[in-house]
Order: sequence, then C-alpha cells, then structure tokens
Amino acid sequence: MIERMYHNLDSLLEEGKVLIIYGARQVGKTTLLEAFLETTTLKYRLDTGDNLRIRTLLSSSDFDEILEYAAAYDLIAIDEAQEIENIGQALKIIVDHYPQIKVIATGSSSFNLSQKVGEPLTGRKITKILYPLSQQELLKESNRFELKERLEEFLLFGSYPEVVTAQSRAGKIRVLNELIDSYLLKDLFQHERIKSPRVLIQLLKMIAFQVGNEVSLNELSNKVGVDAKTIARYLDLLEKSFVIHSLGGFSRNLRKEVTSKRKYYFLDVGIRNALISQFNSFDNRDDLGALFENFCFMERIKKHEYEEYYGNHYYWRTYNGQEVDFVEECDGALSAFECKSSEKKEPKPPGEWTNSYKNSSFCVVNRKNYLDFVL
Repeated sequence: MIERMYHNLDSLLEEGKVLIIYGARQVGKTTLLEAFLETTTLKYRLDTGDNLRIRTLLSSSDFDEILEYAAAYDLIAIDEAQEIENIGQALKIIVDHYPQIKVIATGSSSFNLSQKVGEPLTGRKITKILYPLSQQELLKESNRFELKERLEEFLLFGSYPEVVTAQSRAGKIRVLNELIDSYLLKDLFQHERIKSPRVLIQLLKMIAFQVGNEVSLNELSNKVGVDAKTIARYLDLLEKSFVIHSLGGFSRNLRKEVTSKRKYYFLDVGIRNALISQFNSFDNRDDLGALFENFCFMERIKKHEYEEYYGNHYYWRTYNGQEVDFVEECDGALSAFECKSSEKKEPKPPGEWTNSYKNSSFCVVNRKNYLDFVL
C-alpha cells in the first residue's frame, strides 16, 4: 500500500477539535483512516454514516444519547460523515463536553459536508483535503527516473489509487469508467436537485475539451441549452464535489488584464480522458499540451495542500493575447510559470508581464524539469 501524505493522522489531531478529511470518492480516505486506526494506541470507536442506527443517533442532537455514545473513548472516528444530518452539531456536542476526546470525520463531498459542519464547528475543526495519489507520494516507492518513465501513464490514466495499482491498460480503463458511472457524480445526484444529469455530463465533456483555456459561461450556455446562471451553479457544484478546479485571472491593471473568465482543470486527468473516451498514446493525440498543463497544475495544488502553502493561484492574460499559464502570489512575491509539453525552444516571459511585474520570477515547466515543479 502506498503511504499517503497524511498517514500520521496523530500529528494532526488536537484536543477539542474535529479533524475533517475531505476528498472525492475512491481517493483512499477510508483506507487512510483504517490504516491509522490499526496502529494507534488510542481507545477508539469507528462508525460510518452509512449505518442507519448511528446516522439516526448522531442526527438527533440528543445531548444525553450522544454523550453516552462517546463516553470513555479517546478517539471517535466517523467515516462517510456527510451522510449524517446535523453531523456538525453532534460533533460539537462531543468536543464541547469531552474536550479530551479526539475526533476524525471523513466526507466525500465538500459542498455537502461543509454545510453540515461549518457553522457548528467554527473554531473547532481542522480541515484537510485528500487528493488522488500525488507525485510526492509515488516518489516514496519510485525514484525520479521511474516517475518520468511513467509520465505517459499518469497523463493518460491519472492517479486514483485503484487506477495506479491496476496491472493492465484495460484494467485502468475499466476502473476509470467505473469511477465515472458509479462514484464521480453520486453526491451531486444524491444531494442536489439536478434537473438533467445529461446536461451535467455534457457540460463536463465540454470542459474536457477546453482544459487550459478561458471558459465563457454564455458559450457553454448556448451549446448545452441551459441558462448561464445554471451553468455557473453546475460548475460550482462540480468544483465543490472534487471533479474540477477553477483558476481565476490575475490583475493589478484592470484596463489591460483579463479577469472576468475562469479556467477549469480536472482534479484527475484520467477522469477527463475517460469522459471523452480518449486513451490513445502521445503520438496520436493533439491535446498533449493541455493534458500536461492540467497534470502539472493539479500536482502543484496537491504539493501546496500537503505542505500547507497559503498563497494564491491565478492565470494571467492581457486583452491583446499575452499570457502566462500559472501565477502564484505569496507574501507579495509573484512567480510565473509556463507549461510546455515540448522541450523545444523555450518561450521568453511576455513583455507586458516583465514590464508590469519587474520583481517577479518566470520559469518554463517542461517534461525535463516538471518534477522540480511538483515535488
């Protein structure tokens, strides 16, 4: 089993606070939790939101029953906590009355679980996101040379744990199709009023073909056949359910720089390729640049999440077409990155960027040096 970045959950636990682990379905939250519980010396109780009896008890807000449920334990662990109504209130009762008890809750959909734990647990929670396997995690079992050798595999099939461990090309594709059919949009269909699942899938496919490009809500609205407000709502839900990740435009000069549109990337490029049924090799595809950009961006996001980087991420473009793929802003410092899947002549930073942001850095990320960017 590949060791995850959060394998030592004990270091994240604090008395009087709930540790919440978010993430898409099938990224390994349950496996992570169970592996930790196998090694902990704490006296623990593990339950799941799928258990009707536990769901009824913890959604009741009955002080006496909830306190009786948690009494005499050092650790309470709730898997699939988003299935429990009022779970935030129940966990608040536990940590308020038994501050010495440590609590872990996992949830598969950020928008759903956060609504239920956010307000009741204000100041009483620590939140972490678990992504599909990162290059940092895979480096624990492979060296840098071996990771580079597998780059095509990662760009075609992504890095969901079950996909990475599948032994054949057909096995990887089968797992990805199962993820899309059974898990990817389960939370949306289960917890949100989605009038047309077909529209949601159509929207995702359109986003898949526009990876790395600015997205027009009006254009999507016209092509999908629903109003722009609905498109915006669906995109927001897809982001909150860990399917896509948006990137806004950077600007300190509103007259020249584009900020009204957003770019969208898939949290996992394997999901993107499965949605449009494109698993052909590097030699037979015209979207390698977009795939490489998506991969590098999300690996950078994973790196920053696990290293607790609190800067901001953007893209940059001017109305006359000068652009930079990624901009990072941290403590006033600006770093610009351009992703190129080819190692041919390296581009120079755009003139308007260097003129406007003279103290910024600029780096080209390519297949030769990308590991320096994501590790």
